[in-house]
Amino acid sequence: MSTLFGDELFERPRREVAPGAHWVPGWLTLRQQSWITARFREWAAGPVPIRGAVVNGHEMSVKTVCLGWHWRPYAYSREAVDVNGNRVLDFPDWMVRLGRRALAEVGEGAGVAAGEIYHPDTALVNYYDHDARMGMHQDKDESSLAPVVSLSIGDTCRFRFGNTENRGRPYEDIDLASGDLFVFGGPSRLAYHGIPKIYPGTAPDGCGLERGRINITMRVTGLPG
Repeated sequence: MSTLFGDELFERPRREVAPGAHWVPGWLTLRQQSWITARFREWAAGPVPIRGAVVNGHEMSVKTVCLGWHWRPYAYSREAVDVNGNRVLDFPDWMVRLGRRALAEVGEGAGVAAGEIYHPDTALVNYYDHDARMGMHQDKDESSLAPVVSLSIGDTCRFRFGNTENRGRPYEDIDLASGDLFVFGGPSRLAYHGIPKIYPGTAPDGCGLERGRINITMRVTGLPG
């Protein structure tokens, strides 16, 4: 009965998790997810290959490929100076449009004023295998405090969204599934957040990914050029 009438959707209603932080389950269709997954495979092949960034001498379990600007811990550059020195791929126009659609979906509550144009210029595209984790952190390497737009494809993850003061409580755990949109800006732009768990075998048929999770986070660096 639940499958017939789609009652499972009512268990994951869209909502504002915190002021400026919006969760929209099932925002991407399976067809869109599959198309983006194919683009991810192209990005991961180069000119800068996907890699685990090194933080304080330790390689992250999450693997990252960047668009627009190359992120390394605490800095952005056009060239991947910590990988192979190549310039990263340009930020695609279709992703700019997708980011604007995401902001329009959640409205002005995410920290974009009426009449302001959202123009993301970089994306960190992360791949999580079943053992990957992301500790609690702030996205604060950008000069701009424009909202972060996050998209999930593949296996469901446990997403921990916290406060702006520290890595501890209060925080809320929610399960981000394939196709989900999460936007955080305004008062929540510098909230600590992380991924403590991936649920293996939960990727839906048709998303283009058999195992693991792809997460795209679009940002505005605020850097010139």
